[in-house]
Order: sequence, then structure tokens, then C-alpha cells
Amino acid sequence: MSKRPTVADVARRAGTSTAVVSYVLNGGPRPVSDALRARVSQAIEELDYRLDRRAQSLRRPRRWRQIGLLVPDLILPLFGEFVGSVERQARARDHLTMVGNTGYDPVREAEFVSAFIEAGIDGLVVIGACDAAEVAALCARARVPVAWMHSIRGEIDAEIIGADHVEAGRLVTGHLAGIHGCRDIAFVGGFTEDDVTHGDRETVAQRFAGAVAACDAPLHQIRTDLTADGAYAAVRDFLRTRPAPPDAVVVGTYGQTAATTRALTDHGLRIPEDVRVVGFDGNQAKYGPYDLTSARQPVDRIARRALDELLTGPSAPADRPAAAPSAPELHLGDTCGCRTPRS
Repeated sequence: MSKRPTVADVARRAGTSTAVVSYVLNGGPRPVSDALRARVSQAIEELDYRLDRRAQSLRRPRRWRQIGLLVPDLILPLFGEFVGSVERQARARDHLTMVGNTGYDPVREAEFVSAFIEAGIDGLVVIGACDAAEVAALCARARVPVAWMHSIRGEIDAEIIGADHVEAGRLVTGHLAGIHGCRDIAFVGGFTEDDVTHGDRETVAQRFAGAVAACDAPLHQIRTDLTADGAYAAVRDFLRTRPAPPDAVVVGTYGQTAATTRALTDHGLRIPEDVRVVGFDGNQAKYGPYDLTSARQPVDRIARRALDELLTGPSAPADRPAAAPSAPELHLGDTCGCRTPRS
């Protein structure tokens, strides 16, 4: 690999001093003649010189520092909430946030990490990593601290700051079984590599484990690829194969909820009179057709813990066990039958 050109290389090519090159690059503080500026510009172009923004940021006193934030899918409401919370709380600590939407693509994820490092980030927050080991390696080489949120794909020796998804699955399914007496319960969502390529299958697997633990009777799994289209088709096909609908449905991700309720109503079923529905997250669901009964994550608390870890370092000694995942809260909406559905 050829050596990256430096300011000194540009100065030699232009026949001037490094100070003059710096004045051209930074627009001052001293004036440079048009002829000399043209020579410096030509040397920069010939050498394909690029300013080292990270080194420049380390030399200059700044009020605003910056962090990188990786998120797998900004379209999904939960990830949008996480991004908004991290951005607000980071800004309150004088940090600007650069956001990279990875699309669950490990190549794109690595490209964002490299670009963020080159831009001079002071730390990286990763929500739902799809190749955590590679991200960790890139940041370790650049000495950039990382905070991991929600879930990861791959093995790393670090704390994952997020909610207890097993408890979330137990919470909503236990509500159906214990309060409403449901025994014939279906779970919508896949979590194997065959089911899901890009979605958050690790989180769904944990929620499914909690749901199974809360059921006395076998739990039906309606396997999906975690997309809305996949959920609608899978629920529709499941209902067509049964003489009677299940007592209740647990939807593994909020992104599948609207498609699932649509498939149920298109089949002629009423929610919650004919089938009860529960799910996860959905803080804005009260403005939709249904106010979803769900296990919800404390988004702001999780984001605050991640930023504390990133910007101030671990609050506990290295040999102390990691803090427990944040407990989800049960929100009682109108889809389980605890409240009167809206007309």
C-alpha cells in the first residue's frame, strides 16, 4: 500500500512551506496570493491529498464533539425512537451524532465504521450490530470506544445494553394465559437463518423463549421473515389451515403488528372479541387503529446507559458483573380485551 501523501509532500510539490499549504486548506489565517494558491491546489490534486480530519479535530479545541451511531433500519419505529433518544441526549452533552443506516448489511456496516473513524468520531454507539466482531476490531485498531445497544450478531466480550427480551415475551404471553385464560396461542415471527436474513432474529428468539416459558400448552409458531409482507402472508396461510382461529396471537416485532392485525380482520375476525393480540414496543400505537397491548422498552433509560458507558467509561470495576438488562413494562391497550376497543 502506498504511503498517504502529507502536507509536507504537498508543500514540496508546490515549492512552498507547509504553513502556506495550511493557510490554503483552512482558509487562513493569513492571505495567500492567487498564483500561490493555484500551485498549492494543483499539487493537492496531483497527489490526491486528503485532509486528515481526525488529526485536525484532535489539534483544535472544540465545543462540539461527535459520535457515530449505527442502526440497522431507520424505517422501523423502535430504531427511530432509539436514534432520536441518543441524538437528544448526546446533544445535551455537547456531542453531535452521525447516523449510519446499515440495512443489516455487514459490508455497509464496516464501511460506515471506517468512514466515521476517518471523520474523527470520539465514540461509536451500535444498535443491532450485524457483524459485531468486525466492528469491534475496526474500533479497537483506531482506539475508538464503543457502546453496544439492543442486540448484536456475533460474539464479543462486551456488555449489551438493552431490555430483557426473554422477560418481555414472558410478560405479554403470561398476561394472555393468566388474565384471559388463553391456551391456544400463536407466535408470529422467525429467528433462524433460514427464516430471516436481515431482520432482528436474535431479539425475536429471546422473546419466543419467554413466551414458551409462560405457556402451559404448546405454542404455535407462525414463521416469518420479519417483514410486514411476510407476516401478512404467513398469518393468512396459518388461519386458512385451521378449523378455528387461535385464542390469541403474540406478534414478535412491532414492525409486523399492522400486517398481522390486517390478516386477522381480513379473515373476518374481530380484535379482541374473536382473537386477542399482544406484541412489543409500539409507543405510538395509540394513534393507529388499535392501541396495542405490549411489553415496552425504556428507550430513554437504555440510551442514557449507553452514552454513560461511551462518554464517561464503565461506572463499575472490570471484574464486577455487568448490570442487568432493563425490565420491560406491560402496556395494557385495547387488543387483549382489558380495555374497550375504539370504534
